[in-house]
Amino acid sequence: MSPRLTLATARRVANQLRRDPRTVALMVLLPTMLIILFRYVLNSQRAFDAVIPSLLCIFPFNIMFVVTSVATLRERTTGTLERLMTLPIGKIDLLAGYALAFGLFGVIEVGVATTVCITWLGLSVQGSAALLVLIAVLDALLGMALGLLVSAFARTEFQAVQFMPLFAFPQVLLCGLFEPRDHMIGVLSGLSDIMPLSYAVDAIKLVTSSTQVSAELVRDMGIVFGCILIALLGGAATLPRRTP
Repeated sequence: MSPRLTLATARRVANQLRRDPRTVALMVLLPTMLIILFRYVLNSQRAFDAVIPSLLCIFPFNIMFVVTSVATLRERTTGTLERLMTLPIGKIDLLAGYALAFGLFGVIEVGVATTVCITWLGLSVQGSAALLVLIAVLDALLGMALGLLVSAFARTEFQAVQFMPLFAFPQVLLCGLFEPRDHMIGVLSGLSDIMPLSYAVDAIKLVTSSTQVSAELVRDMGIVFGCILIALLGGAATLPRRTP
């Protein structure tokens, strides 16, 4: 892995995103706007404190999944990735560059949403706010990594969006947002145990409800990080080496 090639890829992708203000606005502002809307729909600080920590994981996850899958598919279908793979750049360098670029916007996205939740909307956080942001960023990176992976299986941008009900919606339904995972029937509880979003939601709930950094919290964050790496490696495997 070459840091120089990775950073060069990250700069190229970041510059492309920066020239598309609508996509940047979608990534950075939409989660915050949805959270604000949800706060006033609930019209209860107690209900808000109970639900919003989960949404700080779910909204960035879904938005990064859609944006990344569509943007990466566009580079696949226009031949950009094929041309890049004829150059002396490794697959990991390429995927790591994409991850850095999208991850930077993910950090901004989560930072804005978390700041608004704590300072304006009055979200109560018992643990570290920095740890809360870190978990939410990991979840945005998870959406990004899965988006990179599924872009290999789509032929059009519409097909890329269609993967969202397959990869993202089941995780949202089973992550514990609507019903505690241990209250679900056996099959659904078992499915939730193999979905990475479940561990991100569990981790962020632990941070907002306790000041302790428990072994369970570290385990949940480790699982999410491991799933990000697996998805990135899976994405690298879909990039066949071409010769000029």
